Amino acid sequence: MEKEHVGIAHIYATMNNTIIHVTDESNAHTFSIKTGGSQVKADRLGSSPRAAMDAAKKIAEDISAKGIRSVFIKVRAVGGIKSKTVGPGARSAIKALERSGIRILSIENVTPIPHDGCKRAGGRRGRRM
Repeated sequence: MEKEHVGIAHIYATMNNTIIHVTDESNAHTFSIKTGGSQVKADRLGSSPRAAMDAAKKIAEDISAKGIRSVFIKVRAVGGIKSKTVGPGARSAIKALERSGIRILSIENVTPIPHDGCKRAGGRRGRRM
């Protein structure tokens, strides 16, 4: 019996785009990479759940052809001193991977959180409009 291959799906979901990148467990080899922006015509729709769903379906086709049946999912937002909430495409990308027959082993949030590092832009009184 052939050994089942396992991948890691890195989903980087911002308010402007959704990037899905599938690697092996050591992150040394990339199996497939797709973005929500490449699935739609208008730039403003790159972060939409529909674009993320289409990108995830294409990813599922690519990795299934390469023999990957199950993935660990790592979801990431911009993080740091910027937004720590994931974009609208993250949930729909995970759902589309699940519906395409890819087994999801775990979902982990890997958004970087600052530990008293860089100062946020805006000055003492904040950004004045």
